[in-house]
Amino acid sequence: MTLFSRAPDHPAAAVTTTASALHAFNRYEIKYLANERDVPALRSALRARMRTDANSPHGGYPVTSLYYDTRDLRFYWEKIEGLRFRRKLRLRVYGDPDRIADDSQAFVEIKQRVNRVTQKRRVRLSYRHARELCSGMLKVPVSEREQAFVDEVTELVAKLRLRPIVTTGYTREAFVGADADLGLRATIDHRVHGRDRDFDLGLRAENRFIIPPHLCIVEIKANERIPYWISDLTARLNMSVVRISKYCQSVEAYGLAPRSRFQSLDDMAEFADRRRPATREEIR
Repeated sequence: MTLFSRAPDHPAAAVTTTASALHAFNRYEIKYLANERDVPALRSALRARMRTDANSPHGGYPVTSLYYDTRDLRFYWEKIEGLRFRRKLRLRVYGDPDRIADDSQAFVEIKQRVNRVTQKRRVRLSYRHARELCSGMLKVPVSEREQAFVDEVTELVAKLRLRPIVTTGYTREAFVGADADLGLRATIDHRVHGRDRDFDLGLRAENRFIIPPHLCIVEIKANERIPYWISDLTARLNMSVVRISKYCQSVEAYGLAPRSRFQSLDDMAEFADRRRPATREEIR
């Protein structure tokens, strides 16, 4: 497996020193696996109907996450077994990993699945305070609204004895819908990698690709329904829905759990390689 050291450069993330706004999202999510050779056509089609996210500069932006789980990987197995209710805890930082410091902006998130709906709740903290919260030791004052979420994370960490398991990282391009497609979001995640040690996200640690680098993950998120033109576009580009988790991919890439047949890198590569790229005329 190819190894590499860092993600591409990106402007430093914004800085916060105390807890800030609590965010909540309820969405339907669909994921696709795509070949990088098809991305120019996909990008062009998305730009024709959507706006580039204001926070997504040319070339995209790095996203780095640290996932927590139990010793026996409870959250991992809930995903593999497809439980209708499942959740996971992660710490996420946006921007160049080389510039992560204690006062960098970070998010602590609980992402859960209830039947077909994905729910995400998160609180913005400094990176130092985010690590303390996920270790069950947060002492920074937060608002009453944020306190309920902080208490939930603290209880989850203590009750399940959660610990850092793996990281994931990638470069993300993001697009947002407008007018009739308000609430629609599309992302393309490139060079998806991770590691199973050196859990300080600011360290210059070595990563491994957790999906083949010629493949990318495309996610479509909508508040109510996926627009017909998205379904039409993915069909014309020969993209198929996949059940894939970056967290599970990282766990399996490092041999922390047996590979499921669906999650096999070889299967994914064969899956993407046998799909014919659409011509420019076909996607117009």
